[in-house]
Amino acid sequence: MCFTQAMLSQPRMQSLDNPAAYHVGLALLGVGGVFVLSSFLALGFTGTFLGDYFGILKEARVTMFPFSILDNPMYWGSTAIYLGWAIVPFTAEIYQQKASQAYKRS
Repeated sequence: MCFTQAMLSQPRMQSLDNPAAYHVGLALLGVGGVFVLSSFLALGFTGTFLGDYFGILKEARVTMFPFSILDNPMYWGSTAIYLGWAIVPFTAEIYQQKASQAYKRS
């Protein structure tokens, strides 16, 4: 909730106020979520959070999805999620305004 409030309080770009931008934002959130979640599942808790820092490494380099597509899927997925969140709140305002206008007309 705090994240949404912070995003809604930011200045808005008028060029992002359209349904296409909203759908692109949702797609980025979805793709980013897949990369992050599948990276976590491929590495496990230890590989994700403790591996490098404590020297707990896998016996061999992980090459299954998503590492078969990207070298750093966790970073790319997180970046896509943040970019998606940056786009979605701008367009969410459109639908709130449209709903309030429709309510005022009736």
